[in-house]
Amino acid sequence: MTKSRPAAELSAKDWAVYVVRCRDGSLYTGITKDVKARVAKHNAGKGGAYTRSRKPVRLRYKETGFTRSQALVREAEIKRLPHELKKELIRA
Repeated sequence: MTKSRPAAELSAKDWAVYVVRCRDGSLYTGITKDVKARVAKHNAGKGGAYTRSRKPVRLRYKETGFTRSQALVREAEIKRLPHELKKELIRA
């Protein structure tokens, strides 16, 4: 049996999409409810496996105001961008 979540929780737009630059210059995109805490986790070696060997990371970009579903869609869009367009996004 699964628990249903309250309607307010389902429509909460408290998710963010973020991009960090790793020590090696690569970019990592993810989603979270707390960007500051998530970046700290990456830098502590407890974030994504990708960033574990590429720390420290620095926050370069974030977008807020998403539902979880919207954040996942936006994350996928950013991940599909060529590297040059990701750099443009960060500069904007």
